[in-house]
Amino acid sequence: MATTRSDEVAGGLLERSVELALRAPSVHNTQPWRWRLRPGEVELHADLGRHLPGTDPDRRDLLISCGAALHHLRVAAAGLGAAVTVDRLPDPENSQHLATVRLADGPPDRAAAALFGQLTRRHTDRRRYSGDPVPPARLATLVGSARDLGVLAVPVGDPVVLARMNEVLREAAREQRHEAGYLAELLVWTHRYADARDGVPRVAVPTRGGQWDEPHLHRFPSGSLAPGRDTGADGGTLLVLATPRDDVAARLAAGEATSAVLLTATRGGLATAPLSQAVELPRTRSRLRAALGLPDQPQLVIRLGFPLPGAPPLEPTPRRPLGSVLLGP
Repeated sequence: MATTRSDEVAGGLLERSVELALRAPSVHNTQPWRWRLRPGEVELHADLGRHLPGTDPDRRDLLISCGAALHHLRVAAAGLGAAVTVDRLPDPENSQHLATVRLADGPPDRAAAALFGQLTRRHTDRRRYSGDPVPPARLATLVGSARDLGVLAVPVGDPVVLARMNEVLREAAREQRHEAGYLAELLVWTHRYADARDGVPRVAVPTRGGQWDEPHLHRFPSGSLAPGRDTGADGGTLLVLATPRDDVAARLAAGEATSAVLLTATRGGLATAPLSQAVELPRTRSRLRAALGLPDQPQLVIRLGFPLPGAPPLEPTPRRPLGSVLLGP
């Protein structure tokens, strides 16, 4: 059958949407996803060849990363003027097939389209943040963006709870270093070869200081990213994403909520940095849940705040080209 003009337009829209979805954050910037383009639809598959067993033993980070890419795809399609439907986990016989997104009739999702401009603006900022606290109204907006996707978002404001949580984060960083393969994976993904299109480059890691102004959260070796002007105490906030269940669907949803929170925060002028260490080991994840008094399952911690005055702009971290992530027909 000959390809119609509308088919060509739809194919180009989906291809551009996938290209923008590649900007999604992922654990160690491994980009653990593959995509298959078909007429009128695109499939998202997990790329198990990019799984980090020492860092992410139960594939939680991998699935959250893929969920973030799925939400980025939805935002891209909406911003390009298309309505879509999403079929999550469509094939019981293929656990790597995480979702199929199809073009649909009707107007695009307005909430998703409103985030379109942030797809290329959002970057992980691992530096210290300004002393200005995040206003409650902005936190409420972020909580709502996660809730709309069925995920609980809990800002940690109580100093007592925060102290407990920081202790869990400290324990997670200390214990994870003894996990088989963890340090090797960290070395591999922070010391990529020249012109690599993945991994965490030195330009994305601060020269000094860093996440939450706590030495135990300096996961990556020192880099070349200059801080801004020091304004005293770090006013950043920790936001915990949690789900009632802890299965593949829940982790995928947590990833979609991660994308929604990060893009919404970027639109509101906030800097953001996902923190996954506390949820990567079962024992520290249980401690985190207890420290927060949560009935739900913690999936990810997101740190957010205002950039320091004079902080240089962040450079985009590398991404693999579209041809490298596409599956055959």
